[in-house]
Amino acid sequence: MLNPGFHQIPRGMVATVVTYLEMTAPPAASPPQAHDFTFARHTAADPEWYRTMFRAVGEDWLWFGRLYLADDALTAILHDPDYEVWTLQQDGQNVGLVEIDHRTSGACELAYFGLTPNTVGKGAGRIMMAHAVAQAFARDVDRFHVHTCTMDSPQALPFYMRAGFTAMKQEVEIAPDPRLSGHLPADASAHIPVFK
Repeated sequence: MLNPGFHQIPRGMVATVVTYLEMTAPPAASPPQAHDFTFARHTAADPEWYRTMFRAVGEDWLWFGRLYLADDALTAILHDPDYEVWTLQQDGQNVGLVEIDHRTSGACELAYFGLTPNTVGKGAGRIMMAHAVAQAFARDVDRFHVHTCTMDSPQALPFYMRAGFTAMKQEVEIAPDPRLSGHLPADASAHIPVFK
C-alpha cells in the first residue's frame, strides 16, 4: 500500500492511476444507429496485423500490454473462441478496435476499446460501445468490466461512466516505458514525458 505523499518513479518507467469500472446489466437507453459504420470479427487474427491495429488505436495513449507478448502467446489469446476481436470499419478501413474477453465464467471484460485518431468525435465510440455491451450480455454474465488509466484519453473515463459503467476501485501501475524498449516509437504519447 502506498503511504500518503509523493513517490518518485524510477527512470525508464511510467506511472499511471488505473480506474476499474463495471456494469451488471445493459443500460436501458436505445443504442445509436451505426450509419456508415460496420463491424468485422477477426476470429483468427494474425499477430502482426493485430499489432498494427493495436498501435493505430493505442499509440497516442501509450498502450503497450499486447506489444510485449511473443507471437505464440498473442496468438493463443487472439484465436481463443472465448475472446472476441472486432474492428469498427468505415469505407472499408479499420477505424476502431473492440476486444471482448469471455474467458472467465460469469464475467466479461472489455479488454481493449479505442478509435483511430481521425475517427474520434464522430459518434463512433457510442456505436462501438453499444456493440460491445450487446456482445458482452449475449452470454450469461453478471458483470461486464473495463479499466482505463490516466495515460489514456481524458475522454475515456467520463465516456465509460456515461455508457453505464460504475467506478469500483483504483490502483497505481508502474511499468517499463515501451518507448525506451522500442515497442513504441520514441515520439509516441507526447503528453507523457520520457525519463531515460
